[in-house]
Amino acid sequence: MIVTICHFALSEAYTPDKARAVFRDSTAKFENMPGLIRKYFLLAEDGRSAASVYLWETRAPAEAFFTESWKDFMVGKYGHRPTVSYFECPVVVDNLTKEVLREG
Repeated sequence: MIVTICHFALSEAYTPDKARAVFRDSTAKFENMPGLIRKYFLLAEDGRSAASVYLWETRAPAEAFFTESWKDFMVGKYGHRPTVSYFECPVVVDNLTKEVLREG
């Protein structure tokens, strides 16, 4: 599994409430997305930046998602270019479902 963390600043036009509403309104595009296991929408305590944490089955769908055109879209939507970091994720403990996910 692969985890990606996408971090971006928010333009002055975004209040914390507006950011939360935009996040809620954008969930549908991630439902049933091929290769995506889970996505978390994050908002910094000061409301000036945000992040998303994605858990992917493999690196390929993550790389297919985080394209240069997607980064340009994010600049248009939030006012700043995101950074994306990739991490191997060999184990996930999920206390809600009582599951432990392991690679291989």
